[in-house]
Amino acid sequence: MTHPAPSGSPLPDITDKALCSPDDSRRSAAAVARDVIEKETVGLNALAEAMFDGSGLGGQFSRVVEVIASLEGRVVVTGIGKSGHIGRKIQATLSSTGTPALFVHPVEASHGDLGMLARGDAVLILSNSGESAELADMVAHSLRFGLPLIAVTARPESSLGRAADHVLQLPAVPEACPVGLAPTTSSLMQLSLGDALAIALMERRGFTAGDFGVFHPGGRLGARLRTVRELMRTGNALPFVTPEASLRDAIVEMTRKALGCVGVVGEDGQLSGIITDGDLRGALDRDLNATLSGAVMNRAPLTVAPDILAAEALRLMNERDKPITSLFVLTPERQAVGVVHVHDLLRAGVA
Repeated sequence: MTHPAPSGSPLPDITDKALCSPDDSRRSAAAVARDVIEKETVGLNALAEAMFDGSGLGGQFSRVVEVIASLEGRVVVTGIGKSGHIGRKIQATLSSTGTPALFVHPVEASHGDLGMLARGDAVLILSNSGESAELADMVAHSLRFGLPLIAVTARPESSLGRAADHVLQLPAVPEACPVGLAPTTSSLMQLSLGDALAIALMERRGFTAGDFGVFHPGGRLGARLRTVRELMRTGNALPFVTPEASLRDAIVEMTRKALGCVGVVGEDGQLSGIITDGDLRGALDRDLNATLSGAVMNRAPLTVAPDILAAEALRLMNERDKPITSLFVLTPERQAVGVVHVHDLLRAGVA
């Protein structure tokens, strides 16, 4: 049974049999999925092309990047409905990539949260139609206090578009939903444009993986962005002998520190070489008391600097024909300041 839309309603009849009736003529779920993805891909391609097709999006985008990069305050992101959900993700991406940002719900803004906006901020409003009534107070507040207003909308002639200082216009592409109403393609274009802003600002600021790690200290991602300096063993935990020490002394030191290696350090404190348990096995036929550590050591061991990423140290350990378990950590003057062991990296969640 179908129920016609009210008289004068612009809504299509969404109870059409091809969409809602459970009969054998319906497409498979996989076919629907492919169709949705293809339609949304059309939207993303149109957005990418609009950056250079003379529509003005590319120029506006560049100006918005400069406006945000020069802010003394934060980017205040807002939107209602699906645009609000996309806005929260954009705010989170901006914040985690070096651009201070916060999300303010437009309805809560009308009930006191406008106080979260301050001079020096810019306001980024997402609304496909540009006519959402809930955004009116955010727009008025931005204009009243002279905050740069950036609109992401498909309709630059809308109330929001006319009020904005900068309009990032979304291409006119149909939604992927079969009735053309559910925000799908438009939401994806908003999200992609937000990601593009965040990445452009990252490059503008020279934001590095180390900077990224500062904002991501938790979980596996945070672990992979930690540096060797944070995980290396130092002080009395380091296994050291002099070049003149006997091989027996090297064995004792290696056993006591339990890192599978010992560093051979001269009077100047510089690392001359290392002896691994493998080197020791190759020297067991020698007189352990008479053989000097300097005669057995590897004079060109693999070492790392304190500030490289722990993930990079783990890669260096594993990429050799015979993976190694420990790396000495040296300053530019070849002073041995630490040792990082593969178990330290694994416990920290780097792998």
